[in-house]
Amino acid sequence: MSKGPISTFLMTNFKHFNAAALIDAAQGYEQKLLEGNKMLVSLAGAMSTAELGISLAEMIRSDKVHAISCTGANLEEDVFNLVAHNYYKRIPNYRDLNKEGEQELLENHYNRVTDTCIPEMEAIRVVEKHLVQRWVDAANEEIRLFPHEFFYDLLLSKDISASYQINPKHSWLLAAAEKNLPIVVPGWEDSTCGNFFASHCIKGRTNPHVVKSGIEYMMELAEWYQMESETGVGFFQIGGGIAGDFPICVVPMIEQDLGVSVPLWSYFCQISDSTTSYGSYSGAIPNEKITWGKLGVDTPKFVIESDATIVAPLIFAYLLDK
Repeated sequence: MSKGPISTFLMTNFKHFNAAALIDAAQGYEQKLLEGNKMLVSLAGAMSTAELGISLAEMIRSDKVHAISCTGANLEEDVFNLVAHNYYKRIPNYRDLNKEGEQELLENHYNRVTDTCIPEMEAIRVVEKHLVQRWVDAANEEIRLFPHEFFYDLLLSKDISASYQINPKHSWLLAAAEKNLPIVVPGWEDSTCGNFFASHCIKGRTNPHVVKSGIEYMMELAEWYQMESETGVGFFQIGGGIAGDFPICVVPMIEQDLGVSVPLWSYFCQISDSTTSYGSYSGAIPNEKITWGKLGVDTPKFVIESDATIVAPLIFAYLLDK
């Protein structure tokens, strides 16, 4: 399929430095798809609140993303935006806020993420009500599910569909649920929903065992990787942190700890501005991953040191022939 005007603009103008790395990474991703490889995308930061779902959902529907690793925040914040978008408050002058201004936002139940405030009552508490009922039912029925599976059930049940305030085609989690896309959410406890799950466990309404653990996520990922890696699995990392660090370790875990031979990741790209010199694993250049048995000498490797909210939608647009 011929490329559209966005892709044409990128190929015409993005010639050097991070711009050239963007093109190289996009073309490398595209080549791996043509070769029949699968692609895992990891989401760190606040990509859901940045509304990356507008482009990511289309990538999922177009079968250009085959698995996702994300933080608990990105899992829940896509749904928060889905049901409460009209109540979000944008603060373009957030750098000018003083302590009193931040306190005022708190008192009005707004939680700030850079220039965007998530409304507690219309977003968080609405989703909480539906999730808590599922956790209570799971405890009563002695059912255990992964964090994302409770969200999948919520979205597919259409219990909140009447409350959608954005085009549902812009929800990446809804697109993933409709395809039953494999998801891992390492460290889910470190999220708003994880926090109020703990509170309801303390109150005795449900219990911690109804939500499967991060170790069980690694076991599921290992099974999926062994099944899919014969034809190649690439790794597209947006940001750093646990969303990327956790899933990329599945290869050395299978090889070195389980003692089973599997192919290395077939492609690697990271969009990040993390600084390597401070010992940051998130900012480590891809070659360091060779020493850990994650990537090989010949693995196509790309680093784009820029803002993921700008870079990722452009790469996705290229892959979608826009």
